Amino acid sequence: MTNKTTQAHLALIGANAIYGANYIIAKGIMPEKITPTAFVFIRLAGCTFLFWLVKLLFVKERVDKKDFTRLLLCGLFGGALNQMLFFHGINLTSPIDASIIQTATPVLVLIFSFLILKEKITMNKVLGITIAGIGAVVLILYGNKAQGTSSFLGNLFIFLNACSYGLYLVIVRTIMQKYHAVTVASWIFLFGFIFALPFNYQDFINTNFRAFTTNTYLTIGYVVLFTTFFAYLFNIFALKHLAPSITSSYIYLQPVVSFILVSILAYIFMQSEYAKDINMIKIFSCILVAAGVYIVSRSKKAKSSKTI
Repeated sequence: MTNKTTQAHLALIGANAIYGANYIIAKGIMPEKITPTAFVFIRLAGCTFLFWLVKLLFVKERVDKKDFTRLLLCGLFGGALNQMLFFHGINLTSPIDASIIQTATPVLVLIFSFLILKEKITMNKVLGITIAGIGAVVLILYGNKAQGTSSFLGNLFIFLNACSYGLYLVIVRTIMQKYHAVTVASWIFLFGFIFALPFNYQDFINTNFRAFTTNTYLTIGYVVLFTTFFAYLFNIFALKHLAPSITSSYIYLQPVVSFILVSILAYIFMQSEYAKDINMIKIFSCILVAAGVYIVSRSKKAKSSKTI
């Protein structure tokens, strides 16, 4: 692999480790301290400010008028819908369930990539996604009977979030080669903020900020600075050097991170509500999805790849 390709893979590992931790960190203050809708307002507003600050100071680049339609779509699917569906979903369901349901994203990306970008589906990708998909399906089906913090409605929101994010990954790929990562992210978050504003402004105004603790502010800071600002930059950088199907495949690392953190909360900090989310079936699912991401992302020469 080239140096840039290696950096892209490392960026994806970092981004998805951040995302994996976010399932538990963000859930920890909802809905007691802040509603999901108000949280989305803060996340989008904070990152819009950060990206535009960096852009105005360091990235002097203009966007062609013909590309604004794609940026609007990215703002809708990668900003507004993605954020709102995720926060409402994680507010209602188990962090482990949510992180593994997200593994539907690579399958959706392959479909969207085939339809929009005419990207070939190699047997290597199909094998990895199939193995990881089996792990995800086992967990989702088992989740209907499992005890813990699972929720059908929350799981549905997370699945729709995966659909929105998968489409975003494919659309943003079409403009990623043309502009700087900060330029793309700046417009995505600005449009996402505008789209979401009518739905979350009132909840934000009604939030009781006087009830916030230090932990509340630290959690919000993590979500805005790490989960959104840095993780989006990592993903956008990776999309410059890797195909959307490879980028999305790293989402299989998120349930592994989430599972480890839930285990720590359950057995070290003795939070019993999370202990019910852990069992051998979920361990088996995590092993399968981890194996899947290895198979999908490993280097393979194009000439030796078979297509379907």
